[in-house]
Amino acid sequence: MKDLFKSFESVRNSATVLAVSPDSERQQALRRIADSLNENKDRIFAENQRDLENAKASGIPSAILHRLEFSDEKLRSVSKGLCELALLADPIGKTREKRELDPGFILEKRTFPIGVIGMIFEARPDALVQIAGLALRSGNGIILKGGKEAALTNRILVETIKKATSDCSFGDEWILGIESHEDVSCLLKAEGSVDLLIPRGSNAFVRYVMDNTRIPVIGHADGICTTYIDESADFAKGVKIRAEKSCLALMPHATEATEKDFHTEFLSLECAVRTVSSVKEAVSHIQSHGSHHTDAILTQSREAADYFTANVDSADVFVNCSTRFADGFRFGLGAEVGISTSKLHARGPVGLDGLMTTKWILTGNGETVAMYSGPEGRPFHHKELM
Repeated sequence: MKDLFKSFESVRNSATVLAVSPDSERQQALRRIADSLNENKDRIFAENQRDLENAKASGIPSAILHRLEFSDEKLRSVSKGLCELALLADPIGKTREKRELDPGFILEKRTFPIGVIGMIFEARPDALVQIAGLALRSGNGIILKGGKEAALTNRILVETIKKATSDCSFGDEWILGIESHEDVSCLLKAEGSVDLLIPRGSNAFVRYVMDNTRIPVIGHADGICTTYIDESADFAKGVKIRAEKSCLALMPHATEATEKDFHTEFLSLECAVRTVSSVKEAVSHIQSHGSHHTDAILTQSREAADYFTANVDSADVFVNCSTRFADGFRFGLGAEVGISTSKLHARGPVGLDGLMTTKWILTGNGETVAMYSGPEGRPFHHKELM
């Protein structure tokens, strides 16, 4: 355990250098990672095949097997994503607010990396690459715990990424892969070494993380997404339907839904269908059954769309489009570390901006509070400069 805490401190030390590294160096590092992944793809694919064989032997569901596979197509996608991430504007040091308190007395709010992020995610090796890329681009150290089904693939991916950045000014210790439940227990206790935890998984697991750490946590558990089909919608559908009894006569291929179905994230081409009398009842259903992730309305009515977007309390609210667009890459964020349903700090797809915090920087010329206090004190004029 002591050795692991030392490793966490090594990530922090590397992250402090990464946070002030030149934009051009971080851009080049992302391109080197993409090149290294392609140069080592045969070894990566071999380890991934071993993970797939072990998962099949364990009876892992096909939906998880699909996520677990790290194919040529996924390699091309993550490599392209890393190169596109390098082209995005540097998120470090952006001025968000700037005002003059008094002539020559300037206050700025600028963006800076959070520090060290602990990420616990499902068995998706491509997600590991995306998360590592976002951490590097945003100047954050990253500690990664992927699903056990992808342990061999994750291990070689982290090894490949580390080698690609070993010659950088910040070295290769900005990224660390951990594997066991004991490692996760250490991570939850690493207050002071780790600044933020982002768990992705079941409600029970996310709650477990929140209940067993003093480190700030953001993330989401279930991704229950609801689409309300208004009476004015343009109808077209093609999925397995679980419908409440009143809908069955209209949907001959549907099976009868249970109440549990309306609280279930199916992770497949399935949905549960319920009739409602109005957009107001649809919103009420979403508020009581949804997960505050992503919800959509299909309608030709501007009034119904406006009511829906104003009243549905979710991270993403869409009009006349698929809820699957809730994705950092599709939003133009480069990628995402996950989708946050929290209302604090980051909400929705968490990309580069969600991995930043801010500092207030005040530059003066010897000013003191006494100069601005009392009946004879100078007044602030708070002139906005941007």
